[in-house]
Amino acid sequence: MTREELRLRLKEEGFPEDSYSLEGGLYNERLCLERKNNRWFVYYSERGLRTNGKDFLMEEIACQYFYEAIVNMVKQG
Repeated sequence: MTREELRLRLKEEGFPEDSYSLEGGLYNERLCLERKNNRWFVYYSERGLRTNGKDFLMEEIACQYFYEAIVNMVKQG
């Protein structure tokens, strides 16, 4: 799935918008997806730090990873 497809899916499934960012950034306590230098990064942002980061070459794989990560995060939280 693309980032836009991911955005729609998260909205349709009711994920709280303050629990993620699809534009990157260093928000407090959010799962983030960011495109930088032709790579895709998924990380958790907390207190201005990036943790549990993974990087991907393909948007589709990064978005699928992000979706699975946020589903697991919500189940645990």
